[in-house]
Amino acid sequence: MAEGKEQVILCERGNRTYETITRNTLDISAIPVLKRLSHLPVIVDPSHASGINWLIEPLAIAAAAVGADGLIIEVHNDPSHALCDGAQSITPAQFDVLAQKVTKVSSMVQGL
Repeated sequence: MAEGKEQVILCERGNRTYETITRNTLDISAIPVLKRLSHLPVIVDPSHASGINWLIEPLAIAAAAVGADGLIIEVHNDPSHALCDGAQSITPAQFDVLAQKVTKVSSMVQGL
């Protein structure tokens, strides 16, 4: 930004910890902290953070609940046959349901 690049976002993708079930540990508390300390948008990537498709929905909802400005969600028509990242992908139908839930949570949080 000091050199004139104003299109910057912050992305929380999790931290490497001793946890062995997930790829990374998503730091939900970092989101409101970053939003308080910075004017930059904060995007959360629950797909990469967890590496597990069934964790994407609860992590995405949690991110929305603490004020994330956006999400990166990996979607694939057939995750079990994806060439890469299938384990961290959801189907388009699952994404539609998730998007509705996240929209509801986001609008509730914005109204507080």
